[in-house]
Amino acid sequence: MSLTDRDQGAASVPATPPAGGRQTGPTVADVIRAVTSGPLPVRITGYDGSSVGPSDAGITLAIQSERGLSYLLTAPGDLGMARAYVSGDLALQGVHPGDPYEALRVLKDELRLRPPSLAEGLALVRGLGWERLMPPPAPPQEALPRWKRVMNGMRHSRVRDSTAISHHYDVSNAFYEKVLGPSMTYTCAVYRSPDDTLEQAQAAKYDLVAGKLGLKKGMRLLDVGCGWGGMVRHAAREYGVKALGVTLSQAQAQWAQAAIEREGLTGLAEVRHLDYRDAPPEQFDAISSIGLTEHIGVRNYPAYFGALRSRLRQGGRLLNHCITRADNRAPHRSGAFIDRYVFPDGELAGPGRLISEVHDAGFEVHHEENLRQHYALTLAAWCRNLVEHWDFCVSEVGAGTARVWGLYMAGSRMAFERNGIQLHQVLATHNGPDGVNGYPLRPDWLP
Repeated sequence: MSLTDRDQGAASVPATPPAGGRQTGPTVADVIRAVTSGPLPVRITGYDGSSVGPSDAGITLAIQSERGLSYLLTAPGDLGMARAYVSGDLALQGVHPGDPYEALRVLKDELRLRPPSLAEGLALVRGLGWERLMPPPAPPQEALPRWKRVMNGMRHSRVRDSTAISHHYDVSNAFYEKVLGPSMTYTCAVYRSPDDTLEQAQAAKYDLVAGKLGLKKGMRLLDVGCGWGGMVRHAAREYGVKALGVTLSQAQAQWAQAAIEREGLTGLAEVRHLDYRDAPPEQFDAISSIGLTEHIGVRNYPAYFGALRSRLRQGGRLLNHCITRADNRAPHRSGAFIDRYVFPDGELAGPGRLISEVHDAGFEVHHEENLRQHYALTLAAWCRNLVEHWDFCVSEVGAGTARVWGLYMAGSRMAFERNGIQLHQVLATHNGPDGVNGYPLRPDWLP
């Protein structure tokens, strides 16, 4: 049986033949039928004029070039689809590129993939030609594969970490201003109600962190991986705390320092372009780490938490806020799309592993909170911002990079909603002799 006359049960309507008559090799529709089973939940059209799937589908995947098909065939899974989509060789119709959430949901829930049989695979290769199975050059937004990154040093060395951070955070401050909103906060917000605005929820997150740390006027706060200085500025402005933030992104540090001067916080707040390992060795009253642990590398947790403990006075509190796996059995490394396009070298551990490492570094853990559902709401808000400011964002960073962000944020929203990943805040103290830590009998940030 040939690919062109096999049972067409993979589609809910017969495939449309290419315009201009019969073609000798397999069509895009033939390829789709060879790798899927059951009815298709979306319409798929090809550059050759063929199509497959329901004609009235709300979402259409348009494979717009031979290069797009090669991306899909040479890197099956999320990486190949991402390459085709980011390059513009695969278009999603029926959703906005700033928020393709509904398309991702339908594909995840309803598209059933299958490996083609040996005969089908050989027929595809003969019909398409070997050249179609040669990987095209990756889009410029893609980071090097892990094995090539050794040119920048071993994983999580200082130089390689700096390169990875720059890949993600040094995109464009103007772009981030539109996506993140006025707070310029690129971490999970805290919603008292789904009706809260993003700015209300981000302020509530900073207040929650400040409350857990017991911040009071005159205290000294170190915020590692401080981003654009949101926590530093909030702590200085709202609590009178002398706050220092450090970040590996030079663009973030420059923006944050300008914001500190603009808000009249000079002398109270400061952000430096520094590796957390080079933070001043002085004894701080409190330390916050909001969204840095994901970049550290699981094997470096002991050194990381040890470095924070050495900078925290006895009786001081640490608040570690980071994304985790949903359990301790999942692999630490991220999938291909996230690693190549979003967070190179990023790693996540399970919440149990995280808490164990905090304890083993000499801290005492007092409280843990999972904010998973809050991050789904945060990501939905960022996607709305990207949709609203799409034209500006494209003019600032290019269509390919803007598509990366829409895909990444919508996919991450779905992962948080479905408990694929979580967000945990862990509160701990650096105890003094005989276990003295100054921690109250009941949490002092709760009503």
